[in-house]
Amino acid sequence: MTKSTASSAPKQPQPDPILGQLAVIVAAARERRAEDVVVLDLTEVSSTLEYFVICTATAGLQLNAVRENIREKAMDAGLSRPTVEGPSERWLLLAFGGSIVVHIMTKDAREYYDLEGLWSDAKTLDYPDVAAEERIS
Repeated sequence: MTKSTASSAPKQPQPDPILGQLAVIVAAARERRAEDVVVLDLTEVSSTLEYFVICTATAGLQLNAVRENIREKAMDAGLSRPTVEGPSERWLLLAFGGSIVVHIMTKDAREYYDLEGLWSDAKTLDYPDVAAEERIS
């Protein structure tokens, strides 16, 4: 009897599903023309928060369109229905449990509250805008 090589092969680390869910959220925001989409990894600087997605949209209809597209796509990707803080003409917040919080802000609100500055110790995750790169080429 020979020993199976599959069991002796080193195990590959499993990709973190939350990183894929973050990619879905970023793409959903960009589909509705949100600008300057940033993902902050808060796991090493906060005991209660894991990830922030921050993006800029114009007031009113675009804020709501970005929110709704993110909600739909995130739920399709396996996240639970988010709680929504707001509505506000300047800032909407979607919380997917304790793991992902999405901030959709007007430019003025984003500059005023400066979440990136407040969480400057957090690592920024890179999610390139593939659609924008394709438009440029």
